[in-house]
Formats: sequence, C-alpha cells, structure tokens
Amino acid sequence: MADLDTGRLLAALEPVAEENLNRHLATAQEWMPHEYVPWSLGRDFKELGGEPWSVEQSQLSPIARTALEVNLLTEDNLPSYHREIERAFGRDSAWGAWVNRWTAEEGRHAFCIRDYLLVTRGVDPDELERARMDTMETGYDSGDKPLLNVCAYVSFQELATRVSHRNTGKFTDEPIAEKLLIRVAKDENLHMIFYRNIIQAALELTPNQTMRAITDEVVNFQMPGAIIPGFGRKAVQMAMAGIYDLRIHHDDIVQPLLRQWGIWELEGLDADGEAARDQLAAAVAALDAEATRFVEKREERAAKIAARKNA
Repeated sequence: MADLDTGRLLAALEPVAEENLNRHLATAQEWMPHEYVPWSLGRDFKELGGEPWSVEQSQLSPIARTALEVNLLTEDNLPSYHREIERAFGRDSAWGAWVNRWTAEEGRHAFCIRDYLLVTRGVDPDELERARMDTMETGYDSGDKPLLNVCAYVSFQELATRVSHRNTGKFTDEPIAEKLLIRVAKDENLHMIFYRNIIQAALELTPNQTMRAITDEVVNFQMPGAIIPGFGRKAVQMAMAGIYDLRIHHDDIVQPLLRQWGIWELEGLDADGEAARDQLAAAVAALDAEATRFVEKREERAAKIAARKNA
C-alpha cells in the first residue's frame, strides 16, 4: 500500500481525533494553578526594597533545583510547540480544536512551576529568566516532521515529560512541590494518551508508513529541552540522580508504548515495514544495552564514593 499524504491522513484519522478529543474533555479534571502555589511564603525582591535571592534561601537540593529548572524551561517553549503542532494538524475540525485545548492545558504548567519557584525562592530568579529568554529565542524546530512522525514523537515525549515531572517531584523532598508536579504529570499523561491512540489507529490505516515513523522517532529521539543552555550537563546530573536516565527511557517510555501498539505482533507488513521493524528492534536492543552499561557505571561510582567516605 502506498504511503498516504498529509491531507488524506488528516481526513482518515479525523474521526479518531474527534473521538479522543471528546474522551479527553470528558476525562480531564478542571484544576486551578494558583491553588498549588504557597503564596504566603512570598516576599519582595531587591527592586521593590526586598531581599535579593541567595542560595541559602532555597529549601531544594542542588539536583532538585536543576531538574525543576530543566522541566520549567522545557514547558516555557510552548509557543514553538504550538507552532509545530498546528503546522502538522491544521486549524480545522477536531484537529484544530485539539491543538487549542492542548496548548491551553500546557500553558498552565509553566505558570505554576515558575510561581512556586519564585514564591519559595527555590532557584536563582535572574538566572532562570536569562535561561528562559535564551531558550525561547532559540525556539524548538522539529524540522517539519511528517504528521505520523509528529504523533509518534509526541507520544514518547509526553510520556517522558510525565515521568520527568513525577520523578522530580519525588526528589524535591518537599510536599507542595511534589503535589504540584503530580498534578502537572496527570495532564501530560492524558496528552500522551491522545497521541498514542492516533498512532494506534494509524497502524491499522497505514501500517508500513506508521512503522517507519515510529522507528525514526525512537532512533532519533531527543527531548525538546535539548536547546536549554547547559542541557547536556544538566541531563547527565539528572541521570546520575536517577530522575531521568536511559534505563527509565527504555523501561518506562519506549517499551510500554511499543507494547501498547502491539508492534512486535503486528502482521501484514510489506518488505519496507518489516525492515523498519527490524531497525526498531535493533535500536531498542542497543538502548537496553546502553542503559545497562550506564546503570552499572553509576553503581560503581556510587560504591567508590561510599568507600571513600567510610575509609
């Protein structure tokens, strides 16, 4: 079967988009970002005669500060994400309605995380603002991914963001921050389900084309926050802490979605589809092996540090 162009894909999958939009609207619970921010802890900064920020004011550990900054700056780039999703889905029918609803829900994530960090003086607000400006000026560019690649990528990315928020909440060791990030993670999970279900339907509609899209996104996956200043160093710190690492990416992101889609049991693929699945299997196996090596090295490093402390 020949690949379907974007127009035919949008038309064929529009009933699925409408069904999942309606499911989402019926499932999503209204919540108010301001209810999750401890406003009573806030006070003026230097410009209004208050005290400037200093690190001892933060009750967060260094790794918790790093993870919250990365998560927030990732959320900050929503205008770029909206542009990419609208380019792929368009403004019409259920597709356009989803784009607007998704954007509205995503928008509150940055609001409440930033409010929490400023009110509690959790991170350096000047550095945070400079990083926000830098990140948004750089923007996010998907390279004009085709429709199915967009849906496959965002399926993985939304689930990864959910896990990152959830694990960051645990590492804050601060009940209000964890409650806030649990709430944000719930949104991300519902968003993932929408895109996951689009891909599920696409596998039935055009299996070879969709298999190639899934394979490409697993092989080339990169978090949208990769453009954040210092992201590489910060991502390593988060991985070393166990907030988000290759093992989590393999076990909690890639494998669950591939199982949900029934990738390994899918029948009826042509030669191109089978080649894509073979490439996918090799990529997942390589990711698993790399994750194992990373965890072993991390454990060895932790053991050496513990031994030095006990010497």
